[in-house]
Amino acid sequence: MSYQPSAKRYENMPYNRCGRSGLLLPAISLGLWQNFGSCDDFEKSRKIIHRAFDLGITHFDLANNYGPENGTAEENFGRILKKDFKGNLRDELIISTKAGFTMWEGPYGDWGSRKYMLASLDQSLKRMNLDYVDIFYSHRPDPNTPIEETMMALDSAVRSGKALYVGISNYNAEQTRVAINTLRQLGTPCLIHQAKYSMFQRWVEGGLLNVLEEYGTGCIAFSPLAQGLLTNKYLEGIPKGSRAAKNNASLKSTDISEQKIAQVKSLNQLAMNRNQTLAQMAIAWLMRDWRITSVLVGASSVKQLNDNVRSLGNTTFTDHEFATIEAILRQ
Repeated sequence: MSYQPSAKRYENMPYNRCGRSGLLLPAISLGLWQNFGSCDDFEKSRKIIHRAFDLGITHFDLANNYGPENGTAEENFGRILKKDFKGNLRDELIISTKAGFTMWEGPYGDWGSRKYMLASLDQSLKRMNLDYVDIFYSHRPDPNTPIEETMMALDSAVRSGKALYVGISNYNAEQTRVAINTLRQLGTPCLIHQAKYSMFQRWVEGGLLNVLEEYGTGCIAFSPLAQGLLTNKYLEGIPKGSRAAKNNASLKSTDISEQKIAQVKSLNQLAMNRNQTLAQMAIAWLMRDWRITSVLVGASSVKQLNDNVRSLGNTTFTDHEFATIEAILRQ
């Protein structure tokens, strides 16, 4: 069955300006970090992407190593684009990818050298069957490669027409300042920083957001639900089959202490008082800061995606609610 996008897809999603650029991003974007690789159900992944676009989510975020296996999220996304987003629909999408983590064997398959960055971008474009991506990121700073070299590679990606914009991810405040200034000197602005940010991970408040505001660079928050901890999944501990129960999980069982469970229960009660799920409140809480351009969510089902997008129905907090959240997080 062919996919026909909803004619009402732009009616309810807010779009925020990315820093001081001309680009608008949806308040909620979809990340393909998990659930879209070779180990996942392709048709299920396809339905999630269809639903996301129907809800006004125009930004789809990938990386070279997303899967599992490496590269397979890009391959599957490319298949979906070819099947369902023909003609001018590509021009309604913001597609991003990244390079910076281990992708292939040998000294040129990791980190931030010009060799690796540009080879990786070529491979990503081939997997997705695209001429260009909208945003190409340096996925993490390389301790052994000058930031200037990595930024020159990003600049080359734009000048070659293989990326429209560039960004960085996982850079601290000082590294971000160096990266932005280098890109400015090269004539290619740093559009956006992708940072891990949630109620339980607030390092960006220690200076990074101020740097981004100073330079007019946008920010997209990833892992807003702390790998599922800020949901109702762990209210009673670690359930079988959950992310934390798996040996290779990004969320470890050791991350779920009695203190964390107590905090989650208190936050969940506040969310219920707001007629929201805990996940919806956690996403809405990130939107309180105008410097956050978009919140990057994952989804393992259409239902989960729908639930996350419903967070847009209540994004205001009273002073008392803010104070209560801060008190809970200080416990």
